[in-house]
Parts: sequence; structure tokens; C-alpha cells
Amino acid sequence: MLIFEYFFTSGLAQISYLVGDSKAAVAAVIDPRRDIDIYLQMAKEQGLRIAYVIETHIHAEFVSGAQSLANRTGAQVIGGRSDEYRFDLRHVSDGEVLELGQVRLQIMHSPSHTPEHISLQLFDTQQGSDPIALFTGDTLFNLDVGRPDLLGEGSERKLASELFHTLFDRYLPLGDRIEIYSFHGAGSAGGKSIGDRHQSTLGNERLFNSVLQEKSSEEAFIDTLLADMPEPPRHYARLKKLNVGAIEQWESLSLAPPLSPDDFQSLAGNANMQVVDIRSILAFGGGHVPGAINIALRNEFVSWAGWMLYDSRPILLVGESTEDVHQAITQLYRIGLDDIRGYLHNGITDWQNAALPLSRLQEWTVHELNARREEPDVQVLDGKRSF
Repeated sequence: MLIFEYFFTSGLAQISYLVGDSKAAVAAVIDPRRDIDIYLQMAKEQGLRIAYVIETHIHAEFVSGAQSLANRTGAQVIGGRSDEYRFDLRHVSDGEVLELGQVRLQIMHSPSHTPEHISLQLFDTQQGSDPIALFTGDTLFNLDVGRPDLLGEGSERKLASELFHTLFDRYLPLGDRIEIYSFHGAGSAGGKSIGDRHQSTLGNERLFNSVLQEKSSEEAFIDTLLADMPEPPRHYARLKKLNVGAIEQWESLSLAPPLSPDDFQSLAGNANMQVVDIRSILAFGGGHVPGAINIALRNEFVSWAGWMLYDSRPILLVGESTEDVHQAITQLYRIGLDDIRGYLHNGITDWQNAALPLSRLQEWTVHELNARREEPDVQVLDGKRSF
């Protein structure tokens, strides 16, 4: 019997999957995130052996958990053909099949988002001989497609051309009834404007995905797709390099130590330290540790952290609660920001009780801003950004 589980990771807006056969007690995990306990727990609950860990491509949006999961389970890592990988994996080609009891996954080479990208056709013998679904990786999303511009180096038009042929020559001929399961949802910077649905069909995308309407010519498709493409997040290049390397010993996720106000102040005085206040914008404006930056613990936290923080510099955290701090550490861990030296115990309350200095930001209404925006010492920055 087909087992199908999906795991949505908020913040990253990333989706991973576990598929398998309950009778054969075997499964595959596709595009796992870095904190892998969720897959191990699911396999344990379902009585499954994880035989394959599949990478649809070299990820740039998050740190992959593929190697760690394979090390924990003895599974074989599967990936498309690329010379960039620096660790042991089985390179697969178009048409190869991974058997999972009555369930099987057939490889479809689908260059687009990256050159080595693979998609996976899902077959279940209980539901006929034709594929019932397609795991599209970062090639096709609800109402959007994967970005072909993240590699840079002049590869954008070539990858956009390959995306055109993947979509129109390989995907759409499978038929409108095929369910599609992509690996990012709304909020991810992996596309221009990904839709809200985590599951769709080829028929639905044929009708409502505007990118699939651009078939007047290949050149027109490429021009339209690449027009007004937003700037790639700064941390994507770093994560892509991280994900091709062999892991030697990555630290597992753990909570950083609580620090007294005096210890926190001493560490914060290091010019290389990044002090991150994860409280709300209003709370930060009312009073914060001098030198801190504010990245509020909202859905966009991990995206802003990727843009603003450096993996080469240690981090201190200020939050409302230990639970908030742990959530922030988990999200930072998923994008490879691991050097968390500690957090302010009891938050800003302890800092105030220790009579340590506070910095504040004055708040203006939109009318006050409008009245003062022409002053020579006022520079207006628009902090609104969509992810």
C-alpha cells in the first residue's frame, strides 16, 4: 500500500516528501531538510526502512539533510549527474527506476533550475500502469516555475531554454490528470511568485500558470521569464557550495547557553559579534541592546537572516522567551548559521534590571515621515520585501 507523507517547513517554505510501500516496509525521502529527526520518527511510526535519500538538485535555499539521513539509516543517496558533488552518491540518468515494493519512482532528467535537476514520476501498481504523480523539485510550482538565474555566469538563457523544453516537451505531455508535487510554496525566493497550493495538477497549471502561457516561441518564453527577476538572496551561493561538499562532522541542533547581562555585554562588545534581537519591531524600537539589529521572529525571519547575517561571524540572540530563541536557532541551523554563542537570559528584562544602557528608535507616523523626508539628514529606506 502506498505511503505518502509531506513535510512543510515554514519560513523556508520548503517541502520534502517520504514515499514508500507499507507492505514492503520500504521508503524514500526526497529533498530532506537539515534537521532530520522528523523523517526518522515518521519511518519509525510507520515501520519503514529508508532505502533511498533523493536530491532532486543541488540546493541553494537550505542546508540539505541528505548525507546525515543516509548516515543514520544506511540509505543510498541518489542525485542527478554532476561533477560538482564531492561526496558519495549514486548518479542516476533519465529513465532509471527506484523500486519501493509496489511503488516505484522513475527518474526524469529535467534541466531547468539547475543543469543536473531530476524529477520523479510516481507509479503505484494498485493504480494502473501509468504514472499518477510527478515530483517536480524546483522546476514547476503552483502558478510559477523555478528560477534559471541562480547559477549566474551567463547561464541564465541556457537554463531558461532547457526549462522551456522540460515543461513543454516532457511535463505537459504526461497529461492533465497528473498530480504535481513541488518542493517550495508561497514565500520562497525560488520563484518569482509561487502560489499558495502545495499540490496541483498539470491540467491546473496549464490553465492558470502564466508561465505556461508563454509558448509563442522559445525566445519569447525566455525573455518573459527573465524579465524583472528579483535579486537572488545573498546566502544562496554559500549554501550551494555547502551542499556539494562531504560532511565531516556537522554539529547537531542544540540550544545555545543562557547568558547573564554582564556576560552578554562582554561578548557583545566584540566587534565581530552579530547581536540579533528577534523581538517584534515595536519592542525593539522601545529599547534594545546597543549595536543590536532587529530581525523579528516572523515567517520571513529565515529569509532576512540569510540576507543580513554572515556565517563567518558569531551570533548572540535576544528574545522574549526561551521557546522563541530555540525557534530562531532552529531556523538559523537550517541555513547553516551555527555559531550561536548564547542568548540573553530572561531577555531585555534582565538587561534593564541590571541598569545597563538601552538604545531606542523613534517611531514616526506616515505623516511625520512625509513632513521630514526632505530634510538633509533623513534617508528613507523601504523595508518591505516579498519572499
